[in-house]
Amino acid sequence: MNLESIEKNWDMVIVGGGVTGAGIFRESVRNGFKTLLIEQKDFAWGTSSRSSKLVHGGLRYLKEGNFALTRESVKERERLLREAAGLVHPLEFHLPIYKDQNPGVWTMKIGLFIYDLISGKWRHRYYGKNAFLKIEPFVAACGLAGGFAFSDAQVDDARLVLRLIHESERLGGLALNYTRAIRLERDRNKNVCGIVLEDTESRETVCVNTRLVINATGVWAEELQPSPEKHRHLRPLRGSHLVFPKKAIPIETAVSFFSPRDGRQQFAIPWEGAVVLGTTDIDHKEPLCQEPAATRAEIEYLLEGAIRIFPSLRLTLADAVSSFAGVRPVVSEGKVSADQESREHVIWKDRGVVTVTGGKLTTFRILAQDALLAGRDYLPEKRWTAPSEPIFEPWTPEVVSAGLPVETHQKLWGRYGKETSVMLANAPVDHLQGISGTHTIWAELPYAASHEKIRHLDDLLLRRVRIGLLLSEGGRAHLHQIRALCQPVMSWSDAVWDREIDDYLRMWRACYSPCRP
Repeated sequence: MNLESIEKNWDMVIVGGGVTGAGIFRESVRNGFKTLLIEQKDFAWGTSSRSSKLVHGGLRYLKEGNFALTRESVKERERLLREAAGLVHPLEFHLPIYKDQNPGVWTMKIGLFIYDLISGKWRHRYYGKNAFLKIEPFVAACGLAGGFAFSDAQVDDARLVLRLIHESERLGGLALNYTRAIRLERDRNKNVCGIVLEDTESRETVCVNTRLVINATGVWAEELQPSPEKHRHLRPLRGSHLVFPKKAIPIETAVSFFSPRDGRQQFAIPWEGAVVLGTTDIDHKEPLCQEPAATRAEIEYLLEGAIRIFPSLRLTLADAVSSFAGVRPVVSEGKVSADQESREHVIWKDRGVVTVTGGKLTTFRILAQDALLAGRDYLPEKRWTAPSEPIFEPWTPEVVSAGLPVETHQKLWGRYGKETSVMLANAPVDHLQGISGTHTIWAELPYAASHEKIRHLDDLLLRRVRIGLLLSEGGRAHLHQIRALCQPVMSWSDAVWDREIDDYLRMWRACYSPCRP
């Protein structure tokens, strides 16, 4: 879309296209406000496509005594499970307990009791050693006392962002990727009256009018609005992950365990046909504009934990298909270690600029509601919808293409909402087949290429679908077929396709390969 052609007057401009910005966009549009969202890279390019894929209540926050954040997170987890069927789904965890480690059986029993008490559902269970090894035969048996089962939830984080954005656009909002904020415009009273935007690739600029700018740029937040609190600033923290094929770690449920090096909680979780191993929590020193990547030391740390908990699998780095890293926005006084930092969000206000940062994926709706409340004085008077109203269009079973299971249809609805019918109506029967090693069907690729504002090949393969994370070499073996499917619905010439493939593979090797030097 040409920037000059967009509407010039908006009730609100949201800067940042991650889950926080997308959540604010959804709440704003469904309340009837004329809303523009901009993102300087691709939607969900940052932390919101590089998370641990969990919608969780924050069991570790109980250890820190933060009952309020745990309660808030559990409430939002349960709500998302109800409202986003196919996108957010229950995930059972198994947690082995060893005789020589902390926390022990009774500590975990108390913690999980409180966790279930907060959710109002009894979900945890304790197994003795032999019973636990029957359900998790690959975990280390030496020193095993027993183990727990408990429940959280899982999500495709990038598709969560995209669904929020697309449903908001269908209600009249506008979202632009590869568009950044150049500067704020203020009137003689220093109140915001506009914002200058730039297309990051064409360099076209435009000024649009608005009385409210919401800064939801995560780790970039202080570039648009410095912290008003002298001793509290953003502390970018990197969390890195390894991805293994299911055949390398053949588990059916998530396994949570403690690092043999520092006792930090880690996990191996089945996700989209693969297994994600995570995570780290260290200061991110690299420039924020660069694609983040796991370091060799982080990869070795993660692999060490996996080898210790699954000794019989004889895992090596050669078994992994990819790595990825995300940078968390944490507001800090710099007095504690990275893994002890609070994940609570903050709101800063300055005459028409509202900054919301920190927080966690699970509570994006709370962040959105708090941000809108903070900017209410700069918005037109309207009757606001009740915060309890569902945020997603509900899935209802319907007749779909022959041979497509109801479960697959629900998963597609979770990712695409009402647009699922458009995708399936135009898909040949052979495009409804799954891509081996993933939970993606071929029809998703041409649909996303033609409908979801793709500018580069990594937009398609790392965020619209996730095969760049799930398959060896970023899905290189399938690039010819992907090109054949998508080129007819895109405007890319042969030369552009050749360049995009080269750029994608170069970037993947530099930032996503698990075997980088």
